Amino acid sequence: MKQEFTLSIFTESATGLLARVVSNFTKRHINIESINASKSSMPGIYRFIIVVHLEEESVKKLVAQLDKQIDVIKAFYYRNEELVFQEIAMYKVPTKAFINGNIVEKLTRKHNARILEVEEEFIVIEKTGLHDETEALLEELREYGIYEFVRSGRIAIAKPLEQLNSYLNSKKFK
Repeated sequence: MKQEFTLSIFTESATGLLARVVSNFTKRHINIESINASKSSMPGIYRFIIVVHLEEESVKKLVAQLDKQIDVIKAFYYRNEELVFQEIAMYKVPTKAFINGNIVEKLTRKHNARILEVEEEFIVIEKTGLHDETEALLEELREYGIYEFVRSGRIAIAKPLEQLNSYLNSKKFK
């Protein structure tokens, strides 16, 4: 049965690495639901966080293939209950939506969002939360107008101690 998995892929910094990582998904016809890349907690090591919907056997094979890539240090996969995760979304809405009463302001508060920028023609609202939460605010704001919307990929931290540290300290890597 397909379920949502989050892959955490630790890499060195190398030109073309993103293309090589993504090609593993493409050749297997796996849709990437979300992708994020950033530095990790260790200097010189970077981290991709990729969300997919797969059967567990398929995700195990994918992780094994990713581990074989040059410049990939180690790849792990997690179920949602093994992670703390969030997304960030930004909404650009017309300033007039705030002038006509306080409905949009109440929506902002209701969704625990915050106003980042106020300009003459637009206001930028930021919301951090789960995908469904950022989507819910988007749907409610559509009624008042949306000039732009952008959402990050998932960012996540595993609840167990970071497995990369254990891997790097193992006899296999010494």
